[in-house]
Amino acid sequence: MPMWFDFATLLLLITLCYAALCAASPFGACRKCKGWGAKVRVSRFSGRLKRGRDCRRCEGYGQRARVGRRLYNLAVRLHDDGTR
Repeated sequence: MPMWFDFATLLLLITLCYAALCAASPFGACRKCKGWGAKVRVSRFSGRLKRGRDCRRCEGYGQRARVGRRLYNLAVRLHDDGTR
């Protein structure tokens, strides 16, 4: 078998696995706030963790849409706009 055939098969397998991940879990933890929804800081006096302002990237939800989900939403929106 040619080497490009093995590479194409592997690439197709990785793509299908990512599509299944996006279908099963379309949201992931925000990379900026690590899923907390806000900047976490340590209190100067007690040393405990305190919640700061809401995260601007995820708007305080702590989750973000995966890239595959964003592409799917774009495709659905384009299809809906084109069939009206």
